[in-house]
Amino acid sequence: MLNATHDPRLKSWVESANDGVTDFPIQNLPFASAKKSSDKGECSIVTAIGDQILPLAPIAALNVASTPLSQEALECCKEPEMNKLMALTPAHWSALRTDISRWLQVGSETQPALQSLLYSQNEAQFKRPCQIGDYTDFYASIHHATAVGRLFRPDNPLLPNYKWVPIGYHGRASSIDVSGQQFHRPKGQTKAPDATEPSFGPCKRLDYELEVGFFIGQNNELGEPLTMEEAEQRLFGLCLLNDWSARDIQAWEYQPLGPFLAKSFASTISPWVITAEALAPFRAPFVREQGEPEPMPHLDSEYNQQYGAIDMELTCSIEAADVPLTQLSQSNFKDAYWSVAQMITHHASNGCNLMAGDLMGSGTQSGPTPEQAGSLLELTQGGKKPIAFENGQQRTFLNDGDSIIMTGYCKREGYVRIGFGEVRSTILPAKP
Repeated sequence: MLNATHDPRLKSWVESANDGVTDFPIQNLPFASAKKSSDKGECSIVTAIGDQILPLAPIAALNVASTPLSQEALECCKEPEMNKLMALTPAHWSALRTDISRWLQVGSETQPALQSLLYSQNEAQFKRPCQIGDYTDFYASIHHATAVGRLFRPDNPLLPNYKWVPIGYHGRASSIDVSGQQFHRPKGQTKAPDATEPSFGPCKRLDYELEVGFFIGQNNELGEPLTMEEAEQRLFGLCLLNDWSARDIQAWEYQPLGPFLAKSFASTISPWVITAEALAPFRAPFVREQGEPEPMPHLDSEYNQQYGAIDMELTCSIEAADVPLTQLSQSNFKDAYWSVAQMITHHASNGCNLMAGDLMGSGTQSGPTPEQAGSLLELTQGGKKPIAFENGQQRTFLNDGDSIIMTGYCKREGYVRIGFGEVRSTILPAKP
């Protein structure tokens, strides 16, 4: 999995990439769809290096690709979205990433040609990285599932199937947007416990969900399931995901068919897709506690046992006019009960055809301790215990004007820290 692009000794001629704190050192090299805000044309595929953005489309004409695979991938970067790039093979993705690393290294002969293409990330306008044809959200954190289940079923928080099958539901792709998204508080039908009939109006229990998103690369044909190894080959990259939830709407509508309008009004992703290859140094053994059932054979592999988990720190913060920027929780993706490959494999196990650009969500990522909860539903125990801030303000659920900011990074001794940037979104008042 490791190659020259992961070498911690690599330095870039872009000085901000070498400061030791940036999310985007030369060892990262993520992809996004962006343009300079002052440009009138369409977005194209770019990479991040330090605090700068490098458009990849103009490089296709410079004849600097070292292999046909890299050039073919580079040609796909002329598109406003990365579906064509995602539909290529892992060999294409790796060849392009290797070349980008070579072009940006100290001493590269391409520096004069590329330096003039750079622009600041502060000047960037982002769009969704690809056309998201389908979106599936999983429930991969046993800590979240147990904490939420305990609110409603104290004696039996986990349903019998949880430890055997990656639970998921089909979400809404059209309402997914990138960081900076502003959306109106949703309206819906709810029923108060003491009411005889439901009412319609603005959501009163609006919540965030701290999640990891992952994008599918190559398609599989309808009727063709995937092995665990094939699932790994279809993983293009990861992003941060805030899958907003209207808890009061959800409580009334979810039985018997699960989430619907409580989840379809907005989901927000970070603009940068961190490639599976960039994350290779941060893979960790996928292990379960003693006494837990072993995954079924089709959801197990030696590779998954050794490298299936991803050591990725996640944080969630709030900021508003009456609340200074305050961290709400921190958790780690390696605590997930199901690995990314298991979720992909399960999704295709019935022959479902996954498509390049499909997005999957991990479900709320909570840790084993209460302060590691990835949602307000857990942090406030269903709204019973408000969170108190240093200035005296409180929250049980979210107010209009609140901004939620999520970040993620991977760090391991012997390797350079890489990050995901941030996903930030703000709640507007409900429409009349």
